[in-house]
Amino acid sequence: MKNIILTFLLSFPALVFGQNLTADEVIKNSEEKYRGNSSEYSMTIIIERPKWSREMSMKGCSKGNDYSMSIITAPAKDKGNVMLKRDKEIYNYVPSIERVIKLPPSMMMQNWMGTDLTNDDLVRETSMVEDYDAKLLGEATIDGRVCYKIELIPKPDAAVVWGKVIIWIDKKEFLQLKTEFYDEDDFLVNTFLGKNIKEMDGRMLTTRMEVVPADKPGNKTIMVYNSIKFEIPIDEDYFTTQNMKKIR
Repeated sequence: MKNIILTFLLSFPALVFGQNLTADEVIKNSEEKYRGNSSEYSMTIIIERPKWSREMSMKGCSKGNDYSMSIITAPAKDKGNVMLKRDKEIYNYVPSIERVIKLPPSMMMQNWMGTDLTNDDLVRETSMVEDYDAKLLGEATIDGRVCYKIELIPKPDAAVVWGKVIIWIDKKEFLQLKTEFYDEDDFLVNTFLGKNIKEMDGRMLTTRMEVVPADKPGNKTIMVYNSIKFEIPIDEDYFTTQNMKKIR
């Protein structure tokens, strides 16, 4: 009996701190931490170029992985642009022409609003757990934090835009500290960096995300969370094309 108890005690820290998790479990824990059942946020987006920079303000909300809506609140020339995800359908409302446009899959790799983000990045159309086969490559240290290093390869029937994704997830807080996105020819396209870890609404999160394109030196898009709240009461009926024209 003493040996059984000793074996359990020796293995207990590994179970608590996630040492025995599979790659899929690590990804799932990370996705759930950032998304929750529902969330509401505001952020500042900074577009940096070698000779200029500009800022936008945005707010939005989401429910699970199937519903999200975001709106640009500044500057004035972009104010009122809305992006909606409802199930597998993506819509954009352009106030200048008062039109709702349904985005076809071919547009998901296009850059959003002059940033280094794609339309897919913004609405997070794909789920890493559902659409990719995950493989644990080992461990690596990012900014002093020990991370799982995981390779994601698209499943044969998955409608995804990337040929491969490699992600580094902090072992303690399940924070996504670095993600590399590759095209179908295995060329690096974008690198995401998670920085400025702090507590927001009771969760430790990376509050600054930097998107660095591989083939455009000096270009960068920075997203900074000003606020975020999780588990807010919101109904699926809120996420409609009719509502896109009403939110402010």
